[in-house]
Amino acid sequence: MSSAVHARVRHPLAPLTEEEAGAACRAALASGAVEPSARIVYCALAEPAKQAVLGWAGTPLPREVTVVTYEKGLGRTSVLTVVVPGGELVSCVYAPAAQPPIMLEEWHANAEAVRQDPGFQAACARRGVTDMSLVQIDPWPAGNFGLPVDQEGRRLARCVAYVLDGPDDTNPYAHPIEDLVVLLDRDTGEIIELQDGEVIPVPCASGRYDSGTRELAPLQIVQPNGPGFSVDDGALSWGPWQLRVNLHPIEGLVLHEICYSDGERVRPIVYRASLSEMVVPYGSPYLNHWWKNAFDCGEVGLGMAGVANSLTLGCDCLGEIVYLDAVIVNEDGVPATLRNAICVHEEDDGILWRHADMTAGTSEVRRSRRLVVSFIATIGNYEYGFYWYFYLDGTIQVEVKLTGIIQTQAVAPGRSVVYANMVTPELAGPHHQHLFNFRLDMCVDGPVNSIYEVDAVPVPAGRGNPYGNVFTATATLLESEAQAQRLAAPDKGRHWKIVNHGSRNAVGEPVGYKLVPTHVGPALLADQEAAITRRAAFATKHLWVTPFGKGERRAAGDFPNQSPGGAGLPAWTVADRPIVNTNIVLWCTVSTQHFCRPEDWPVMPVERTGFMLKPVGFFDRNPAIDLAPAQPAQGGHCHTKPDPQDLDRPRGGTT
Repeated sequence: MSSAVHARVRHPLAPLTEEEAGAACRAALASGAVEPSARIVYCALAEPAKQAVLGWAGTPLPREVTVVTYEKGLGRTSVLTVVVPGGELVSCVYAPAAQPPIMLEEWHANAEAVRQDPGFQAACARRGVTDMSLVQIDPWPAGNFGLPVDQEGRRLARCVAYVLDGPDDTNPYAHPIEDLVVLLDRDTGEIIELQDGEVIPVPCASGRYDSGTRELAPLQIVQPNGPGFSVDDGALSWGPWQLRVNLHPIEGLVLHEICYSDGERVRPIVYRASLSEMVVPYGSPYLNHWWKNAFDCGEVGLGMAGVANSLTLGCDCLGEIVYLDAVIVNEDGVPATLRNAICVHEEDDGILWRHADMTAGTSEVRRSRRLVVSFIATIGNYEYGFYWYFYLDGTIQVEVKLTGIIQTQAVAPGRSVVYANMVTPELAGPHHQHLFNFRLDMCVDGPVNSIYEVDAVPVPAGRGNPYGNVFTATATLLESEAQAQRLAAPDKGRHWKIVNHGSRNAVGEPVGYKLVPTHVGPALLADQEAAITRRAAFATKHLWVTPFGKGERRAAGDFPNQSPGGAGLPAWTVADRPIVNTNIVLWCTVSTQHFCRPEDWPVMPVERTGFMLKPVGFFDRNPAIDLAPAQPAQGGHCHTKPDPQDLDRPRGGTT
């Protein structure tokens, strides 16, 4: 970072520098509150109070950093808050019963402990696997199923194995070792239990995907004058949009202070937006799969080292790209810069608006363009791309792109399996879901908002509807947290409208934005009494609404790893707090159910889910109506004017 950045007063939400992250970690380990040998799980900017940020006028605010540590000998998780650059300890909260996210060094150590275990080696030999250098171990989060081992307070992993077909194999998931699971103590490396079931042959066919030869004509996206946006220390400006961008070690991409410049007014829409939590529950009863329920935010961390990707121009992003770096720390607290962690660029998006007046002979068209802010995380076999789109008409869209390699199940020749689909003659893909919960701290023309549920409904035929063709929209004010736990209803065109009763538009109605799921997948499909339902209660509804609460940030609680459940949204909403005319937070769950196809193998094409925030009376008219016409590639104009001789013709038309 340049000296100019250091010389000025930085915004309270400006990203952490390497110097700040390193100083905070050193101070935490030297504070005396934890053992000097404690491991650094992660550190992140401790965001100042919302009121302080909204009222910030340029006076420096203390820069505080949250540092999460883990002490193996004590089995203790601690959350320390440190002021930088001075290193003063503000607070230390011990959470001895909580398990923090899995650290990168644990993944490697756990895998090696399993690989060296004589019992595991013998189980592999029964399946014809003797070269341990070709065995890949995936040490999954263990979950919590109320079993006796779950009550012992150990830091656990459940491990499954795959066989590479050579040192350069790109897809070990083509060769799963089925019916073999190791339960491991992550702290000690002890094998607690080895579950060795039926010997199913290890599939032989290669799953390589790195030898494609089909080529397409080159596609170039050129902006001769450079990009139409600017980024300065996390502050992003493009056309009418202003926002702040950061990468959090747990939540991944975080956006703050999303505003739209409407004439002379800079109008707030969302104060803070991020992925709160996600879960991938598997719907299989088999030994290698029944327990797979990954909370990829809280158990792993989307912005952690080894998870957040360093993006490549022309591959991950195409066009006139600006990349933003992020600061990460290792378990010793040593900071480093992850290059190209966030991609920012513009995309053409087809027609924005168009009309041809057939009578007058006029034609006007404007092209849509969107700003894209994205990052990609790799969690084991899956990739998740998170894309935030900002449109000229005031629309905000969130899209999750899922790709990577499916979890695989080996199937014995001539056998069939249930609750999984065959993708090759030897492999099946177990049924599973991907559920993503986004936290949206709303600020529609200010922080005092309310929310309505809006359904499209037919009007019964009768006196007011003699032809039976009438339909309308019913709007129901959601008044409390319990009432605002909602499911999507595509058959009713259901959406949720966030309004500011104190701000009115030109027709006298409250200004608003509507939340619209764009890919309505089912809520959590597990049984109501299942362990995963307790742990991922947020996924049982498409919408939750809460009043803003300090510290209420993660839908499944701060530490879902091995948690029995109950934390987060179910705990907060038991009070059934009022949510009318207050600072409301929306928790939107979007999902996709995955019934695997042969076309998903060996690497699945992108699957999508997400939602939109669209203005509803927020503006007095189309906010992009003043956009100048583009110039066609072949010369001329994107709009036509009438022949003067045609102006006196009678007008008419139909829709």
